[in-house]
Amino acid sequence: MGAMGATGVSRVAVKLRPRRGGTTTLVSPGVSTPVFPGTGLGKVPRPRRVGAGERPGGAGERPVAAPAPVSAWLPSAPCSRVCVESVGSPAAVPRALVRLAALLAVLVFGIVLIPVVGRLAAVWRDRLTRTWCRTIVRATGVRLRITGAAPPGGGLLLVANHISWLDIPLLAAVRPARMLAKAEIRQWPVAGVLTASSGALFIQRDRLRALPRTVERIADSLRGGSAVVVFPEGSTWCGRAQGRFRRAAFQAALDAGVPVQPVHLHYRFDGGAATTAPAFVGSDSLLTSVWRVLSARALVAEVRVEPVLGAGSAPDRRTLALAAETATNGAATNGAADTGTAVVETADAHRRSAEARRRSTDAHGMSANSEAYAHL
Repeated sequence: MGAMGATGVSRVAVKLRPRRGGTTTLVSPGVSTPVFPGTGLGKVPRPRRVGAGERPGGAGERPVAAPAPVSAWLPSAPCSRVCVESVGSPAAVPRALVRLAALLAVLVFGIVLIPVVGRLAAVWRDRLTRTWCRTIVRATGVRLRITGAAPPGGGLLLVANHISWLDIPLLAAVRPARMLAKAEIRQWPVAGVLTASSGALFIQRDRLRALPRTVERIADSLRGGSAVVVFPEGSTWCGRAQGRFRRAAFQAALDAGVPVQPVHLHYRFDGGAATTAPAFVGSDSLLTSVWRVLSARALVAEVRVEPVLGAGSAPDRRTLALAAETATNGAATNGAADTGTAVVETADAHRRSAEARRRSTDAHGMSANSEAYAHL
């Protein structure tokens, strides 16, 4: 340990045999691993020497694979399935099945017509796309209410808070645009085909070095007169809280000299109460989230298009990102006041509480690993 302190982190890898009841597994320094319920870490056994002709691991031992490293810069939300309201019931199954059939019919109809619509003039293409996306939302049983309007033409960066997979057709109903999407969406059923055919700009979020090139591609699209949709939070939130806006995409708007259009998305029941049912967070699968929306009754999606932030209205991307974040947060506050919704926990308080829980979990994991290293 003295040598490690003098020279930094040495290349040491220690494999522990898990005790009965479950313990942690220690891997190379700097890689945290989950701590499973059990009797604690206990003492670290000495590594057993492998005899001649014996395979590493020995009889009865299963080698433990180290988890794949995760980039620390990746944005993530503290929201989980605990935040999501359960709205399903056995009585809702027939209604959900009817909506599912209608949704699939609308999607298939649109996919078949994509080659035809692509040959139309931009005005007609955008009009048909908006109509199709509104129909998708209505097929799920969700009522759509849009306040305000985005500029109909020219380069435009649309930014919005991110809650659900429904956010995508909602924003396309405001103005059809190319979407900045994570590369994993390519593998999604149906949604992957639709996203790719819409001309989406895919980003590999675990490659930080690829970010400047992604910003250049966004700027090129904006200069060409296209609208680009970005969710600057980088992850979905439950709807009762909102994440900080990341600044990279706003640099593309500055480079291209185009305005930024803030949009606030909000889901509630028709009676006025806000709901997290449409949220797509944590360990949710896409099909689970879709079924929850289809099963819900009287869902309303509110889209508030805020005043546009003109090109040159901010000197740098930090200021521009903060202005857009403030605009969407202000829309959330005004929306709650207009509908008379009694919010038990404000968005800021919810975010602080969730982030405090995440920091506590991280600190617990670091403490457990530190205790393990102390035995070496």
